[in-house]
Amino acid sequence: MRDELELHGVVLCSAPSRDFDKRLSVLTNECGKITVWASGAKKTGSQLMAGTRNFVFGTFSVTKGRSGYNLKSVKVNNYFEEIANDLVNACYGSYILEFADYIAQENLEATETVNLIYMSLKAILNPNLDNDLVRRIFELRLLYISGEYTEEPPIPCSQACRFAWQFVLGTPVMKLYTFTLKDEVMYEFSQNIDMLLKGVMPHNFRSLEILKTLK
Repeated sequence: MRDELELHGVVLCSAPSRDFDKRLSVLTNECGKITVWASGAKKTGSQLMAGTRNFVFGTFSVTKGRSGYNLKSVKVNNYFEEIANDLVNACYGSYILEFADYIAQENLEATETVNLIYMSLKAILNPNLDNDLVRRIFELRLLYISGEYTEEPPIPCSQACRFAWQFVLGTPVMKLYTFTLKDEVMYEFSQNIDMLLKGVMPHNFRSLEILKTLK
């Protein structure tokens, strides 16, 4: 019998596999991004059904298989069901998962990224925070975690924009979403992050394309 591992993380992507199974992309604290096969998760009454959806945070009991991990059980900490109740929020949340899925790597401890995703989804649900700012803070901090960043904004900008840049790079994840920006500073901030993204992210995200049609 294979040894069971307990991995803590978040479901980034859940896709059907065969008639009743699911293929998950899970970002874990311990092993980075892993592929998890959930046998029978689509069957009515399956104990795995609720814990194998996008946005689920929890403890995943798995065994190592030939092409990834096999899921045995999930202890759910948070479903983030509220995200799905609003189409715009759902698009921003899905983008966070898509971006993380694209940039995350296997076999690299990912505790900070898992925490960043959690705090970012909480921020999306905060009516006092602008979702565009949440998106931009998430992008810059994840680029920083991945080593794909610059110490200063790459395009000349105001002192306020440079201060926001330094704040996102240097502040603990739990305190990231504690500021707002004026419209003109937000524009500068976004332009600078887009410049960074052009160099490292030649990819179109489906959730952003949908978001554009909603605005």
